[in-house]
Amino acid sequence: MAAGSGGAGAAFSGHGGQGTSGYRDISGVPGTGGNRRRPGGGTVPLPIPVPAAWQHPYVNVFKHFRVEEWKRSARQGDVAALKDTRLKGTVYQIRGTVLTGSYLQLPRTATQSLGLAGRYLYLLFKPMPCKHFVIHLDVATEENQVVRISFSNLFKEFKSTATWLQFPYICGAAKGSAYNCTSRASRRDLVGAAPADVRWTCLVLDFYSILSLFLNRHYSHLKSIKLCCNLLVKNLCTSDLVFDPGVTFREARQADLACRGVAPMPREMAFPVPKGENWHDLYDYIRFPFEGSKLLYDSIQKSCVGPVAGGQLSGDPLCQLPQPVTLTKAVRDRLSLIHHITSPKAMPRRCPVITKSIPEVNLTAPGLPRAVPAADRELEKNQRPHSVGDTGQSPAVSDGGIHVYGHHRSKQTIRAVHTSSEEGMYKKGPGPGVPSSRKASACKRLLPDPILKLRMIIGFGGCSTRWALWTQNNAAVVYPCHAVIVTLQIQTREQRFFTGHTDKVSALAFNGNSTLLASAQAGPLSVVRFWDFPTGSCLSVLKTHIHSLLSLSFSRSGAVLCGVGKDGHGKTMVVVWNTAQVTRGGEVVVLAKAHMDVDIQALKIASFDDTRMVSCGRDNVRLWRVRSGALRSCPINLGEYHSLEFTDLAFEEGHTAEREPEDRTLFVCSKSGHVLEVDYKNVRMKSVRWLLPTQPWGCQRQDKASSSTGPGIAINSISISSTFCATGSEDGYLRLWPLDFSAVVLEAEHKAPVSSVCISPDSHKVLCTTAAGNLGYLDIQCRDYNTLMRSHKDSVLAFSVEGVWKQMATVSRDNTIRVWDLVSMQQLYDFTATDETPCAVAFHPTQQILACGFDSGMVWTFSLATSDLLVEHKQHHTAITGLTFSPDGNFMFSSCLQGTLVLYSCMVQKSHVLRVLGNVVAGDAGNSPDALVVSGDSRLLAFVGPSKYIVTVREACSLDELLRVDISMLDLNSTALDSAVKVCFAPVPRGELLVSTSSDKILALDAKTGRLVREVSPVHKLSCSSLALSKDGRYLLTANDKVIKVWDYQMRFEINFQVYIGHSEPVHQVAFTPDQRHVISVGDAIFLWDFLALPAERSPPAGAHSSESALLLGAEGSSEKLKDASETPQQIVPLPLLSSPPCLDVSSVHQAGCQSIFSKSDKEEEAGLPGSGRMVANGDEGASVLVAESVRNEELVVRPKVRQESSKSSGESANEPRKETQSPKSQCSIRPDSYRHFTPRFKASVLPQIFLPPPAGSEFLKLKAVIGYNGNGRGNMVWNPDTGFFAYTCGCVIVVDDLHSGSQNHWLGHAEEISTLAVSHDAQVLASVSGKKNGDSCCQICMWNVQDGVCTASLFHHKTQVQAMAFSRDDRFLVTLGDYSDQTIALWNTYTYELMSSTCISEPVHDVAFSPLSHRELACVGKGAVMFWLLEQQGADVNLKQVHRAPAPDVLGPVELTSLCYGADTLLYSGTNSGQICVWDTETNCCFMTWEADESEIGVLVCRRNRLVSGSNTKRIRLWAVAAMQELRLKGPDARSSSVLLEYEITLDGAIVSAAFDDSLEMGIVGTTAGTLWYINWTESTSIRLISGHKNKVTEVCFSPDETHCVTCGEDGSVRIWSLGSMELVVQFQVLKQSCQCLAWKPRPIVAWGAESQHVAAGYSDGTIRVFSISRTEMELKMHPHAVALTAIAYSTDGEMILSGGKDGLIAVSSPRTGMTIRILADHKGSPITVLQCTRKQYHDFGVDGGELWLATSSDRRVSVWASDWLKDKCELLDWLSFPAPASPEGLGSLPPSLAAFCPWEHGTLIYIGFGMQKEALFYSLRKKQVVEKISLPYFATSLSLSPAARFMAVGFGERLLRLLRCPTSDAQDYAGHDDTVHLCRFSPSGRRLLTASHSTVLVWELAGPPGPVPLLQHRRQAGARPQLLGEAPV
Repeated sequence: MAAGSGGAGAAFSGHGGQGTSGYRDISGVPGTGGNRRRPGGGTVPLPIPVPAAWQHPYVNVFKHFRVEEWKRSARQGDVAALKDTRLKGTVYQIRGTVLTGSYLQLPRTATQSLGLAGRYLYLLFKPMPCKHFVIHLDVATEENQVVRISFSNLFKEFKSTATWLQFPYICGAAKGSAYNCTSRASRRDLVGAAPADVRWTCLVLDFYSILSLFLNRHYSHLKSIKLCCNLLVKNLCTSDLVFDPGVTFREARQADLACRGVAPMPREMAFPVPKGENWHDLYDYIRFPFEGSKLLYDSIQKSCVGPVAGGQLSGDPLCQLPQPVTLTKAVRDRLSLIHHITSPKAMPRRCPVITKSIPEVNLTAPGLPRAVPAADRELEKNQRPHSVGDTGQSPAVSDGGIHVYGHHRSKQTIRAVHTSSEEGMYKKGPGPGVPSSRKASACKRLLPDPILKLRMIIGFGGCSTRWALWTQNNAAVVYPCHAVIVTLQIQTREQRFFTGHTDKVSALAFNGNSTLLASAQAGPLSVVRFWDFPTGSCLSVLKTHIHSLLSLSFSRSGAVLCGVGKDGHGKTMVVVWNTAQVTRGGEVVVLAKAHMDVDIQALKIASFDDTRMVSCGRDNVRLWRVRSGALRSCPINLGEYHSLEFTDLAFEEGHTAEREPEDRTLFVCSKSGHVLEVDYKNVRMKSVRWLLPTQPWGCQRQDKASSSTGPGIAINSISISSTFCATGSEDGYLRLWPLDFSAVVLEAEHKAPVSSVCISPDSHKVLCTTAAGNLGYLDIQCRDYNTLMRSHKDSVLAFSVEGVWKQMATVSRDNTIRVWDLVSMQQLYDFTATDETPCAVAFHPTQQILACGFDSGMVWTFSLATSDLLVEHKQHHTAITGLTFSPDGNFMFSSCLQGTLVLYSCMVQKSHVLRVLGNVVAGDAGNSPDALVVSGDSRLLAFVGPSKYIVTVREACSLDELLRVDISMLDLNSTALDSAVKVCFAPVPRGELLVSTSSDKILALDAKTGRLVREVSPVHKLSCSSLALSKDGRYLLTANDKVIKVWDYQMRFEINFQVYIGHSEPVHQVAFTPDQRHVISVGDAIFLWDFLALPAERSPPAGAHSSESALLLGAEGSSEKLKDASETPQQIVPLPLLSSPPCLDVSSVHQAGCQSIFSKSDKEEEAGLPGSGRMVANGDEGASVLVAESVRNEELVVRPKVRQESSKSSGESANEPRKETQSPKSQCSIRPDSYRHFTPRFKASVLPQIFLPPPAGSEFLKLKAVIGYNGNGRGNMVWNPDTGFFAYTCGCVIVVDDLHSGSQNHWLGHAEEISTLAVSHDAQVLASVSGKKNGDSCCQICMWNVQDGVCTASLFHHKTQVQAMAFSRDDRFLVTLGDYSDQTIALWNTYTYELMSSTCISEPVHDVAFSPLSHRELACVGKGAVMFWLLEQQGADVNLKQVHRAPAPDVLGPVELTSLCYGADTLLYSGTNSGQICVWDTETNCCFMTWEADESEIGVLVCRRNRLVSGSNTKRIRLWAVAAMQELRLKGPDARSSSVLLEYEITLDGAIVSAAFDDSLEMGIVGTTAGTLWYINWTESTSIRLISGHKNKVTEVCFSPDETHCVTCGEDGSVRIWSLGSMELVVQFQVLKQSCQCLAWKPRPIVAWGAESQHVAAGYSDGTIRVFSISRTEMELKMHPHAVALTAIAYSTDGEMILSGGKDGLIAVSSPRTGMTIRILADHKGSPITVLQCTRKQYHDFGVDGGELWLATSSDRRVSVWASDWLKDKCELLDWLSFPAPASPEGLGSLPPSLAAFCPWEHGTLIYIGFGMQKEALFYSLRKKQVVEKISLPYFATSLSLSPAARFMAVGFGERLLRLLRCPTSDAQDYAGHDDTVHLCRFSPSGRRLLTASHSTVLVWELAGPPGPVPLLQHRRQAGARPQLLGEAPV
């Protein structure tokens, strides 16, 4: 039937039903509305819920995209169109030997997309017999994730990741064939090449089912198809219909298959079937996965005859199931996890409710959950943590899932099941005790659930301390504590929590009746949450797009909210929102907004009109109004007060009905003490009052203000009631005034400035907050001040709890030590250390003694009972990392960053030191409050050390080592070394030691044997920051970042942990209280949790508590009222507090030069208050004084103004200057945790004081080549693809390599190791930098002219090392970045080489880059942040200004940003030390997306347009497609990392340290720490080694006899053969775990030289000799003549013997033919052999027989000379020399080697150099038996070589100097180029070349010109003293 004709076939005419429509561009598929960027840099159509109309009923893919024209498709390799006579049509043949070498791809490029939305893909193909094939299908999900589905008969098993599914394909055979018969029994064994009789197949892939079942994703559309060899392909089509190829149109109509969703195959897609034949007898039909099966295949194979059972139309053709198959373990594990998480529970007749975000506190979501596909992630990652709120014990939740618990308001709680990371499902669960229908099917889990309930938070503020509000009923106050909002009942002190913010809360606002609460979150893009205050539920979350939202104000009705913040350009932004519908579920919409340059400190909505606002700030007071959708403002004319800094404002209260609503007075306060009264109605100032602290009347009229002297009261806040005014000021006073400000009627003094004041609605109380983090209120009627909350001002670092007196001590970065009552959680003591930070604290278990450790290394113990300093220990000199007492109280232990461990005896009250050990505790683990742990029986002490890989257990009473466990060796399958982080002892009966590791594991070790008992993994996303085990050993606490987990220690359940959140900063420590009823966690604040687990010995009913359970009063069952000490009624007005707040003070009694760790408070005076607890330690005020004052006495004094004035002004002490003792950058001297950060290799050598450079043009030596690349450098390779300029560093040499010819140029200008390079964009200038030389104060920066290789300037500024450099886009500027010790960033003018600007930075930075769009913008990365800089030019001056510091996203935790590069337009990419890549928008300076790009630190990033290269210390370099970033940037934080596609990956031989690529990122050069430079070609997926060298020290170098090659060996165990022509590595022999110490090349034999005779003998550290055949590239022989390491080796002159010397002084003679050792010489025994050398001689020369003369030199300055004839087994000692030396050498760290060599131009003479009486070379005549000549040397030599052809002697020195001496004239020339000791010199056999080695660098020199003849032994020889011979006395 013709296409388009009627009947049944009409529906399938044309291109899938699209008729004769013409060419359609795949970049804009009809019906899709255009394309947008998606994963992998491609374009994916906009999401379409159903296929567009043009895709119905199907799409013939080959026909639609016109494959035969190859315009919209791509082919590679052997792809051809053939005519198939059987199929009667064209088929495409794809074949090749490499699977990826030949392919057919649709669409043509990766930037396009097919956009085919059909559910089913029909592929008509035939695998080639006996071949392998692979097919890749890229599909897009509704979540914008691109997933690759691959199937191949090469795959052995099913594999999957979140973005890739790999299915094995099992090829079927013809029915009845032998292959088919044998495959029935075990089809799984037949995965492999296609059988010889493989058939044409119709493969149907159900994309919807594949993604749903295997990845829990929703299918969107097909993106691309790639068919790789070896295949025959007829066609492809997509459709939403199920086609059955075995059914004809007639049969389909008769069986009415259309109603069952089955249709016959369209004619143009059908295989031809001869008349009378059955389709299924000729072809194979495979549908994957089969719809009816409940079991999933783990491979694609023929398991059923077809959708209609092979054409059998009787019965139900769709009910047949495939034969069950056995699943592999990978599939079983995956499916069990997925079904376990997502399977719906049996709850019929209920409507599912899916909540798209986590409900907030007390939010109920009716309905039952349904299963939603979960992401392919770990179980832990699928869980959302518990909120900090809780309702008590709740019914069990399946899978130990996510919990969001609110305050106890009802019997119903919010419960959740496992969901994907994108969706959360919640339901109402029954209350406690109500049986759940899900319990029968629920898996075993940790009970009770939840096990923690938040009871109290000690803390206030976080972002600021300005915000605290009264509720309308005056009974409670609302305030932020970091990310949690707390409601505190002022009478009962009960707290209620509002959670949901992910960052610190920056502002709060109530509506008029306190039913609606708005809260703003700090951060780059602020978020506002709206709360139903009575229930605590979150009504709405608003993304404001405002930076740093700092102020909120609600209208009285709650219909309008106004906010103030900053926009992306730093301008002030005011936004007004309509919130009228928020309480009814409506949206919050923007009414108006305004941008302006004026400063706004406070803004409030007028109570009488929702459209009017007022604001104040620096230099302005403005009135605002919203009208017609616009926000307009007008300033008030301030006259002479226009320059004041206004801080707060308030409207007049108590308005009367006869006045107009706007007829009100506005009060505005200022920092200068002025209070402006503004007539709001008439927009003018009524009066100005100046409030002075020393005047009885504070009123100063405007006209008299200028006549007053002295400063006014700096007012921070003002609040107005109908009868009085309250002000809070910088001097710490809360003052109450009448409305005319005539006098102060009441005031309260605080220690710190008052941040805000707020009068209660009933005007009876005034709420007050201070900058010190204190919250309290003044009861006006009682004239009593009540402190509600005291808190630390900075992060809490550590805490300690003791159970006898029920006290807790905390230390914080605010330099305070605080002691709290554990019952009431009220503060008891507050000690302040002004110059030191306490970092560890510990309570004595039985006495009231507190120990505290400081960052200076000081350890203090003092008595709380007597407030007396007991002992001050000074054994440590760096920050204390561990401090603890033994449980029996007999001992105390402390450790510091230097690794020192100290044991103290605490038998008496004053502890004393028992033992000090150095370098035993790991110092690289950083500060830790609990680095030391003691077992419960006080017998064992455990810690991490001496390295982070080792855990050590010592005896507690003696510190004797008992056990050492190497953690890195416990996991042999890991690719990275695992290190220990925390340790914790289990209860004594268990005898286990818990170790948390860097790879997110917890290991349980046997504390006695170190045996691994069990392992838990993964525990957290990052390593644990704290670890604690309950006393009964049943529960384990872990903390990481901001998360707390509670574990079942026995791991008995399927879900063994519960997760809890609430902290906005990393949790530093978590622990149980001594009674195990509570848990305490500290970080940003102090969190106290109720621990709801029942004790092991009893099980009372749920909810029942014993009388002992009320350890913390205030529980529901407790009737006792908690009262602050200040709440006690007072009959009289208290006296003013004259003394400063309590603190610790130590006077200058310490020894000179040692500063006190505590400084005396400002102008501290003695106060005779009763019970102050103030004491002088020794009765002497000049001695060490400990001040510990109980804060139960009132901190604040309330008094009426009518009193006698104090003689001392309260502001006097506040204005005193404080001395800074340290610069900011001096506090960071620890190397950052980043391999990207450069650290120079340690060198003991120094630069020479004497240097004799050769005259220009008269150099004997010319540097020909440098072998190696310095893998220790960072960014020390540059390549410009436009000019071909290629340079890298090796030691202190810059090597400029011609990639075409292979020739090298060498630029010598540095004397130290070069750390980094930078080339200008025009490749005309190269900058290089090295460390400072001897005597220099700064490191050296050299600027090179690339054209002629001349150093045009040397710059000096940085003190230590330069970490990175970068040129600006216009090459005008160069920025240099100092390392972690230098911490400066410098800007240079590249035209004048002038230092334009230098800025100190407070933390280490790792990388820097200029913006490609502007030469004025640059960025650098460092510890957890990106810093954006701007070049400001004022005339000729250019300054570098940091404009913004953008912290890394919180989700990454504490990371180092280690690398960066600019991308297209406004994008910036940065890598982290944890393997993530962050993408930043440089317009907003915020990170909008991150993805995990590698498993470890990323040190190199290179971006070119839509492609990004990353290199890491996992040795991998990866290419990413990032074309979608521009569109994702517009989405902001909603951007998904799934939009990034990994295109290629190459693994190299070391961590990536440098990279340079062309503009298309198709090819480039990459450097690694292995000392290798690789050429990378992404197009060909190839990596070619360009430059290689030794990573470790080179131990020997040698020329081949024909001088075509040289050989080197090193400490890494490698022997490398190099071609001297190309300087390329030819062969490398590697011996693992051994060091190659010496080698020798077999000499040229007497017979004709042949390739077969090229051998190298190498000596190793295990005492073996290995002989390698160069021609056959194999080891021919291994001998073991020594028991110790070899130190020297040599061939005999005929190559028939090998002489070897060992470290023990023994010399072995071995035969390489037999492998036997024929002689052992012990003459040098006891001293290592340094030199072995053989030379020819006349047979009877020197009066002895033999044709060979050889010498041996040992390090004890002895030389033995031997004559031998090995064929006759003769070896005779000819001479024995012993050279004298001083008795005690001075100034030498180690003695220089003893070196000797036969003089090639004077037979019978040897030359000796070594440590002796003089620095000289001695010529010793074997015939005359005496020294015949001496040549003075500048230093003791470290290497020696004599030219065999010319009279040259090369000498290397430890002073990095190579000297060439011409004998006998002693003419000397010195050569530089070595950055360390020149420990090797070797002339070639012809004397034309010279090899020198300095550490890992090998230099190849050439002698220039033929040397002229020189007479031997001229008159310059001096007859010297004969050396000491054997048996003679010393000379």
